[in-house]
Amino acid sequence: MRHTAEDALEPILIWGAGAIGATIGASLVRAGHRIHFTDIVPEHVAAINAGQLRIEGPLENFTVGAPAWLAPQLQGRYRCIFLCTKAQDTEQACRALATHLAADGCVVSLQNGLNESLIGRHVTVPRTVGAFINFGADYLGPGRILYGGRGAVVVGELDGRASPRLEALHRILKDFDPAAITTDNIDGYLWGKMGYGALLFATALTDSSIAEVLEATAYRPVLAALAREITAVAVAKRIRALGFNGYRPEAFAPGAAAQSMEVSFIAMAAHNRKSVKTHSGIWRDLAVRKRKTEVDAQLGLAADAGEALNLQMPLTRCLISLIHDIEAGRRPLSWDNLDRLKDCHAD
Repeated sequence: MRHTAEDALEPILIWGAGAIGATIGASLVRAGHRIHFTDIVPEHVAAINAGQLRIEGPLENFTVGAPAWLAPQLQGRYRCIFLCTKAQDTEQACRALATHLAADGCVVSLQNGLNESLIGRHVTVPRTVGAFINFGADYLGPGRILYGGRGAVVVGELDGRASPRLEALHRILKDFDPAAITTDNIDGYLWGKMGYGALLFATALTDSSIAEVLEATAYRPVLAALAREITAVAVAKRIRALGFNGYRPEAFAPGAAAQSMEVSFIAMAAHNRKSVKTHSGIWRDLAVRKRKTEVDAQLGLAADAGEALNLQMPLTRCLISLIHDIEAGRRPLSWDNLDRLKDCHAD
């Protein structure tokens, strides 16, 4: 049943029709929502306009079309924009989309990383809505998206309150994933994902799958120490980090029992074993698309936050450096990189 509050938010503009934006947007088109897209790849925009946006994989196989534009061609204003760009592109995207956001509209950060504060600086905090996602998807090429595995989908107001627009957004997102939920602690999910994200960056140092690295017991101590650095920042900021899909922040808190860490690693590996998206988007950026990752916009931001609180972040900084080396072609993808991370831990 349609609700007036949902209709008032539509058409929704998907800003960035990559793995996240296209998967969510196409699913909402199929469910009957009015969705528009903007992207930077002309061939991808043309495919969406031609009715050739295909979602494929073990979960879904369908093709839809919708109005789509390159950003410079976009006109009009929207009451709801789903921002789905890479974290490092957030500021540029916000500058461009600000002129297309209605005075009473909102931007929903369907991204990886801690982008909400930056979005708020551009469009104001009251017009910013936080979100957390952990489903598996890959951009395969113009008009082709792999939807490889389900994962958490959470939306929340930055101040933790319930609101009519949050309820409307929740109903809309449930048409993408029926298990989508709302939260009064969106920062908790975002910092939980930051800890898990650090582990994903570490898995991307190798050519092996996420699950294979998480199952490698010899590297669990250094991976646990890495997650512990990020969790300590959340603790210092008095944020209650929340778990999802096997990742349990409390298992990586200072003083946590080793057994709880092992249980979390086993659960994370099991979750990733269920997805045909075997490698992270970070790995894909490094190994396939040969482009910069989100490491500075994600882990760099977390390390800065920790050091501003007088916390030591040596493993996070070491991991960032290793990713930079791979981006620049100075290192191949190899388990040797995890050994170097272990050396940083020993130092």
